[in-house]
Amino acid sequence: QIQLVETGGGLVQPGESLRLSCAASGFSLSYFAIGWFRQAPGKEREGVSCISSSDAGTYYADSVKGRFTVSRDNAKNTVYLQINNLNSEDTAIYYCARGLLPWCATPTAPQTVDYNYWGQGTQVTVSS
Repeated sequence: QIQLVETGGGLVQPGESLRLSCAASGFSLSYFAIGWFRQAPGKEREGVSCISSSDAGTYYADSVKGRFTVSRDNAKNTVYLQINNLNSEDTAIYYCARGLLPWCATPTAPQTVDYNYWGQGTQVTVSS
């Protein structure tokens, strides 16, 4: 059974950092691109980052460049999203998803149509 489980969210203050994890089971992450998305209350789900399988190419939405870093540990079958200098606009549920292809379909923000398996999400709340 293919599963993706996100962890690492929480309540943080502005300026702090978080590292989100996306643990996969039922398949090997090393063969697929993995995307990170977020959905804030009342807004559509938006792609924030993608990491390819083989060369581990990474891509980011313009809105998060410089603050978000995606990485993968194929031995642990896990992908990470490091978020620095959090602000209130980062408050959202964060999801990881498995891509249809081994490489990121777009060189910028990932699009939901290119992903077919999703985790349940982890809540990130930034508040003072």
